[in-house]
Amino acid sequence: MATAPSVSYSITVRLEVPAGGSAVSQLTSAVEASGGSVTGLDVTASGHERLQIDVTIAATSTAHSEEIVEKLRGVEGVTIGKVSDRTFLMHLGGKIEMASKHPIRNRDDLSMIYTPGVARVCTQIAENPEDARRLTIKRNSVAVVTDGSAVLGLGNIGPKAALPVMEGKAALFKRFAGIDAWPICLDTQDTDAIVEICKAIAPGFAGINLEDISAPRCFEIEARLREALDIPVFHDDQHGTAIVVLAALTNALRVVGKRIEDVKVVMSGAGAAGTAILKLLIDAGVKNAVVADIQGVVHCDRTDLVDADPKSALRWIADNTNPEGATGTLKDAVRGADVFIGVSAPNVLDGDDVASMAEGAIVFALANPDPEVEPSVARQTAAVVATGRSDFPNQINNVLVFPGVFRGLLDAHSRTVNSDMMIAAARAIADVVGEDELNRNYIIPSVFNDKVAPAVAGAVRDAAKAAGVTENPTIPA
Repeated sequence: MATAPSVSYSITVRLEVPAGGSAVSQLTSAVEASGGSVTGLDVTASGHERLQIDVTIAATSTAHSEEIVEKLRGVEGVTIGKVSDRTFLMHLGGKIEMASKHPIRNRDDLSMIYTPGVARVCTQIAENPEDARRLTIKRNSVAVVTDGSAVLGLGNIGPKAALPVMEGKAALFKRFAGIDAWPICLDTQDTDAIVEICKAIAPGFAGINLEDISAPRCFEIEARLREALDIPVFHDDQHGTAIVVLAALTNALRVVGKRIEDVKVVMSGAGAAGTAILKLLIDAGVKNAVVADIQGVVHCDRTDLVDADPKSALRWIADNTNPEGATGTLKDAVRGADVFIGVSAPNVLDGDDVASMAEGAIVFALANPDPEVEPSVARQTAAVVATGRSDFPNQINNVLVFPGVFRGLLDAHSRTVNSDMMIAAARAIADVVGEDELNRNYIIPSVFNDKVAPAVAGAVRDAAKAAGVTENPTIPA
């Protein structure tokens, strides 16, 4: 699949050119001839003989950026200066910071914010532990915890390399829901150790967001923490993805005029995200789901599942899906299916496979950056197509989910999170798209739609209260 220039690979090149002549237009032509895109051109200094220019360029990769710079060197009269990678500049020194809510201007401020005044607050919390939510940052804090074992599509790159992602997650929590989130990168991939560490740090937080932890350990870690802690634990790679997929499917089904309980859903991928999506879809009403992994369609008689641990995720899938007993490959399974959801690998389907689906087919090809089927090809016969990419309509993006979900959980003082809350969140996202807006190219709102996070927060808060899993502080928050 041809890749378009992206701001993710954006550079700014400082250079000098002769003040007269056609050097500036030659610069633009050189970038475009190299497959890049000029997104900004600013004269930063001018003299009678020479101009200093900052040219901002979008490329397709780091190597492509370097090729473009070399092409610019070949323009007559051009002198290349500093080349800045704009993404790296944004990460320089980290993307988040801690700030005090109160100025410390004099001795009185110091005495109240710190010692001796703070001792009175400590004593109050010691006598009434529930006051920690009211009198500390706990009420608005989420720990974003990773072990660096499954970072984006990069794999097991470790906790230090995972930190930029966790910082970004914290920044998004603040931007979209006003939540103070703290990156916690653990230098261990031992399941027992991770559970014990999270239990030990839990008193300082009102929720834990597990992030980029590989399957199947992520299932056990989340389950054990949910059982042990009195604050909600949410693995976003599982449940954030599941919620936004359900929201998008809800509206896609509205577009094609089908009901969730009537459709056949075929999924590619049985990892953390795939399993969570499947479970939430079943809770939301899907009756006929078929899952395929690298070994083909998952069914109870498959040789690797006959003696499998009944508690394993794959065995659960075999026991709770595929009511017609289908076997064979993913390509076999999608024939006649109403919905395809991919959370697996690039290019596992082609246009003929999509054409073999039922009329009004829905295709969610979410592998990133290269989807399970080329979106432009899928759109030739499918009624609705969604991807995980920002350069196609209908982006399935977890940013629509986790800020509002945690805002609702924190506001409700919820002790846990359950499928009813997640279904409520999905419906809230879907409902942001009005009937007059809904069409095949707009089934999910933009991550920058300011209605999303408040709608999700309100739905989750109400669902938490209805479930009876909220605290009731004696003093209002």
